[in-house]
Amino acid sequence: VQLVESGGGSVQAGGSLRLSCAASGYTSSTNFMGWFRQAPGKEREGVASIFLRDGSPYYDDSVKGRFTVSRDNAKNTVYLQMINLKPEDTAMYYCAARPGYGVTLLTNFFAIWGQGTQVTVS
Repeated sequence: VQLVESGGGSVQAGGSLRLSCAASGYTSSTNFMGWFRQAPGKEREGVASIFLRDGSPYYDDSVKGRFTVSRDNAKNTVYLQMINLKPEDTAMYYCAARPGYGVTLLTNFFAIWGQGTQVTVS
């Protein structure tokens, strides 16, 4: 499975962005997709995940009510809609694939990672 993120950019506080993560290759083994972010000097942290079979989302408390994760299985694409962005949301955003079961935002449970897309909020 290969993952390619897109949709990052620079926005002002209060603005919105929608990130996309396109998957290619052998995708049927993936059960969950996750979105993570890493700010300079900080550890990578999970912000949202989605169970691909039924679309059930899971969010970190820091983004609840502002971020929405969704998927289009026909396009093998997962999205992260972000509204009311804050400067502290500035980070490189990554999507990742998890073959296992169980909801988690722990990075070591996700096996395949994209290259990331930068989000800057000023």
